Amino acid sequence: MGTKWMADEKRKLSQGTKLALEMGPLVVFFLANTYGEELAAAFPALKALGGKIFVGTAAFMVAMAISLTLTWIWERRLAVMPLITAVMVFIFGGLTLYLQDETFIKMKPTIVNILFGSALFIGLYVFGKPLLKLLFEGPFQLDDEGWTKLTFRWACFFFFLALANEVVWRNFSSDFWVNFKVWATMPMTIVFMLFQYPLIQRHSLETLEEEDSA
Repeated sequence: MGTKWMADEKRKLSQGTKLALEMGPLVVFFLANTYGEELAAAFPALKALGGKIFVGTAAFMVAMAISLTLTWIWERRLAVMPLITAVMVFIFGGLTLYLQDETFIKMKPTIVNILFGSALFIGLYVFGKPLLKLLFEGPFQLDDEGWTKLTFRWACFFFFLALANEVVWRNFSSDFWVNFKVWATMPMTIVFMLFQYPLIQRHSLETLEEEDSA
């Protein structure tokens, strides 16, 4: 075998590690935005980026690249949603820095969530395919009705996040928006996922098999 990986399951990251890799870039973004002026004073090269939100954006892009690299090194694959999110961060972050316009990085969550929500709705109602099954079939084993309902709920939630982001960045300060992005979006997502547990339990193939054998 040599240094070859023994089995796929040994290369899978734990849910806690995955969460840390997803949250890590957001926390870096928050810290770099909060202490952007101090960082620029300590590292004069950062002054060329502009204000603190531009320092935060640059740090966000670097942290995202590191997160993807670590995931790839460990699992030798990248999940679709984090990869798309990262690409959008690089595109809109790059535009933010190049044009010195923070509007781009603020609009990124809106566009990403609309993309995800639209893809789920199109898959469900145009192609008759609950695309969420392709993303979550590993952790969850549901019947067709369960996948359809869960896909519909996630699509609606993505559009809710897009709307919430638009309301916040258009009506509040940049610092407030950064705090909302880091400390509100993820908790809302976790709460939403917890509320899906009854549906997942009800339509779990394991649960249905147990009921059939009872």
